Amino acid sequence: MKIARIDATWAHVPIPPAGQHVSNFGLVASFDSVIVRVETDAGLVGWGEAKAGVGSAASCAGLAAIIRDDLAPLLLGEDPRDIARLWDVMYNAPRHGHAIARGHGMPQLGRRGLTLSAIGGIDIALWDILGKSLNAPVWRLLGGRRAARMPAYASGGWADARNIGAQLKGYVAKGGFKAVKMRVGVMDGTPARSAERVKAARAALGPDIGLACDAHGTFTVAEAKAFARMVEDCDLMWFEEPVSGDDKAGMAEVRRSCAVPISAGESEFTRHDFRDLAELRAADILQPDLAIAGGITEALRISAIASAFNLRLAPHLWSGAPGFAAGLAVAANAAAGFILEYSLGSNPLLQDLAREGFPVEDGMVEIPDRPGLGITVDEAFLKRHARA
Repeated sequence: MKIARIDATWAHVPIPPAGQHVSNFGLVASFDSVIVRVETDAGLVGWGEAKAGVGSAASCAGLAAIIRDDLAPLLLGEDPRDIARLWDVMYNAPRHGHAIARGHGMPQLGRRGLTLSAIGGIDIALWDILGKSLNAPVWRLLGGRRAARMPAYASGGWADARNIGAQLKGYVAKGGFKAVKMRVGVMDGTPARSAERVKAARAALGPDIGLACDAHGTFTVAEAKAFARMVEDCDLMWFEEPVSGDDKAGMAEVRRSCAVPISAGESEFTRHDFRDLAELRAADILQPDLAIAGGITEALRISAIASAFNLRLAPHLWSGAPGFAAGLAVAANAAAGFILEYSLGSNPLLQDLAREGFPVEDGMVEIPDRPGLGITVDEAFLKRHARA
């Protein structure tokens, strides 16, 4: 089996006004991602996803070009099932022969950023092909799933203090969720206003619904420490990305200063970034986004770091269907995996791109046993929303 063609489509899907929200990313009026299609000479097609930003909207032209113009030529004619070797080919580029022969990486500039997102998108598609070729789900290839279903938390929560309780209770009602996540940070103006919203959310939800909050790295260290102290009596599941990912020492300082668990990783690249988080004791929960951090292959290495440092793994799943399915497979297999993110914002690339859905019942998501990623991409939908 050989790789015959690799395509990368910037999918730009407008969100109707009723489904739009305002956060620290501004008004989110579209959902954007790069959907990767890898076709083999045997007729099998694998689907992947690469992201140019952790938020819903981003300009993806450059990312799509990296996949088509830089990485695809390296892989054409290769066996798509040699996933580990092909990851090294993409990561090390012109020195991949030396790197593979000598057993250590020799990357150029593609150690972070869009190049890693591009590698991840192709990597996810290769795992999809491998699963389809063996008529097995990806999680089976990773060593099996640890349970037939996994708990999920409803992710959203942008309303003000007066309305946040009703918004989050609405999430709980939609799928029987036992946990929810809300946004805090610079969007509120001050840590005190963020804390006010969290306290209102906890009061509305009661003690039996898990509550997490996400600052998207927008607090300073001082602000994050102040906020964490204000909400220590709210029994939070975690405080996500309290400060910029560039300030891992600062994140460790926040973690040492409070009793609230800290989570991070959606904007990190490769196992090396997650190693630093673990060694600095900066986080309790690692949250790689497979469409950013290097795909399934790299997520397995990150999962091993989480387990080795006695941390937990909760992949960032604010993605389209390929990225969500990939993260689901890894979380289902991982020793440190314990919960799934489930977008309750308007997410057409999760809700409409694939013919199969990921329904939530009683707060749980079934781990599907369909081959590969278990999704069938609606190519007509993708074509309608392709952006040049």
